[in-house]
Amino acid sequence: MAEIMLDLRARPKAAAYDELSAHVAAVLEGITDPVAGMATISALVHYAFGYLWTGFYRVVEPERLLRIGPYQGTVGCLEIAFGSGVCGTAAADRRTVIVPDVSLFPGHIICDARTRSEIVIPVTDCRGTLIGVLDIDADHPGAFGAIDAEGLERIVEWFRRNSG
Repeated sequence: MAEIMLDLRARPKAAAYDELSAHVAAVLEGITDPVAGMATISALVHYAFGYLWTGFYRVVEPERLLRIGPYQGTVGCLEIAFGSGVCGTAAADRRTVIVPDVSLFPGHIICDARTRSEIVIPVTDCRGTLIGVLDIDADHPGAFGAIDAEGLERIVEWFRRNSG
């Protein structure tokens, strides 16, 4: 099935996330495979906003290690320890982390030197178990804020409703 890739860059962010959330739900209707969800959400978010890097790091050792999952962009870091960098911090703390300027984040892991800002959203399954994080990088500072956090948190709710 050929799906439409939305370009929402010209829309106000709140409206863009409403439209994208509905699109994700429609495309993934009837799917329960978390890897298929990660691949699809990565592509839809990436192309909707034109980010530098959009993808998932999966929990492969609970409380210890994240490993690269489905993504869009250049080659990502293959593994990240819990508590390390932005992804590891979001995983360890189970909270969304917004970094307006990655050069000011202590311990930032450089996977792509063009990254200037980042947002990472924890992803849980239907039991509330952390299964990964959604990591998005932008090539300009201050790309992410509260509207992005709310919109992306709503999109990753798909995993809580459909996997586990």
